[in-house]
Amino acid sequence: MPMLSISYHMMLRCGSPLLLALRMLSSSSPSSSSLFFSNPKLYHLPSSPQPLFVLPFNSPLSGFCASSHPQRMTLSMCFSATTAADPIPTSDPHPPHSPDSQSLVVVSFYKFADFPDHADLRKPLKQLCQDLYVSGGIILAPEGINGSICGTRESVERVLMFIQTDDRLKGLRQIESPVSPEQEAIHHGHSSSSPLAAGEDAPFRWDHVRVKLKKEIVTLGMPDVSPIEKVGKYVSPGDWNALISDPDTVVIDVRNNYETRIGMFKGAVDPCTIAFRDFPSWVEEQFQPDAANVEHAEMEKEGSNESINEDAEISKPKMPKRVAMYCTGGIRCEKATSFMLSKGFEEVYHLKGGILKYLEEIPKTESLWEGECFVFDKRVAVEHGLIQGNFKLCYGCKQPVSDADMEAPEWEYGVSCPYCYSTKSEEEKERARARQRQFEAWGIIGGPDKGRRPAAKADSIKSDQIQTNDSASA
Repeated sequence: MPMLSISYHMMLRCGSPLLLALRMLSSSSPSSSSLFFSNPKLYHLPSSPQPLFVLPFNSPLSGFCASSHPQRMTLSMCFSATTAADPIPTSDPHPPHSPDSQSLVVVSFYKFADFPDHADLRKPLKQLCQDLYVSGGIILAPEGINGSICGTRESVERVLMFIQTDDRLKGLRQIESPVSPEQEAIHHGHSSSSPLAAGEDAPFRWDHVRVKLKKEIVTLGMPDVSPIEKVGKYVSPGDWNALISDPDTVVIDVRNNYETRIGMFKGAVDPCTIAFRDFPSWVEEQFQPDAANVEHAEMEKEGSNESINEDAEISKPKMPKRVAMYCTGGIRCEKATSFMLSKGFEEVYHLKGGILKYLEEIPKTESLWEGECFVFDKRVAVEHGLIQGNFKLCYGCKQPVSDADMEAPEWEYGVSCPYCYSTKSEEEKERARARQRQFEAWGIIGGPDKGRRPAAKADSIKSDQIQTNDSASA
């Protein structure tokens, strides 16, 4: 009977018109279905990137979601998982794909646009990603879209095509990164230690995509700063070295301190910000008059207004002739350069495509980049050629850690590292240990019953309700 339950599960995902008959058959054996869902070892993940299902023909997304794989499903196949005659086609057959089309890719993308109805895109976009087994994270906001997704090349391209069916989002700025064969195996679920989800070393969870609605696609906290209206001058990776080597150019790293800690461009200024929203205040402190000094000068004035203005001018740092800015993929620089222009900076440049594009195009022998580049997925960091770097992630604070950091006494896998140990209470550390035990046991935080009421507890509650009703009747 477990095979019947598994077949029923397959038909649920196939969207077959025979679903009703199977539901009736499987209902006669509730024990088999409960066995399947309660035992994670029975949930076999696909042995290849091929999706387990396709959309029904009447799906509104079928034009984009229909699987490109030859999918044929019959009633006997659903019961026995073996090939049978008289197949019922669920999609048009296509020629076999080349190995390259089945390899995984990670694509980061963004586009600033006037997008007040952004919320309308969330549901169809998330559904499409789930149907095509595309994982990752996407942010939608009134100012545009920002995301990073992982999947087969064909699936990722379909998602990007769907996004750009909206004219406002055409021309997405994209950066593609390869995925190693080892990561692909984990991503597709080939991990004995992770029966319910891809391993924690996968670029993204294979079965999970988040599409969030936010006020900004990158949070600066200043709604009046709009890259749509004005932005700095783009500089290609090939011209970047000459620009930042000019002594009249001040190079500013727009990223946060946990990112700059593992890699920067040679000679760049590190604002040491904890979050991007701290960047405007750093600029104010560095390049604007100190308000306290100006106030002091006014209180101590004994001469003419001319002398007061002279004192204020002395306290104000000189603005650099030229500013060159960079970040991971370019999106933060769009806002940062727009902000700098609004503050009176005249020559403001930024690296087109960010560090990732530079590492992709510029050979290591010609590079001015030092270290590794932090990325916001489970690769943690990349080097030249966008190959995965050597840093790991502390799951207690989401910061990169080196081999040396993991030798420190403050390091506890899944709990803390030298950068967060002192900031966490014992209660927080114990919660982190509990989450780590869940992951080690089930391959997913919360276990297989996450979001569901455990059967035993549900039966107990139902029994108590029946007894209460019987007492009330008596």
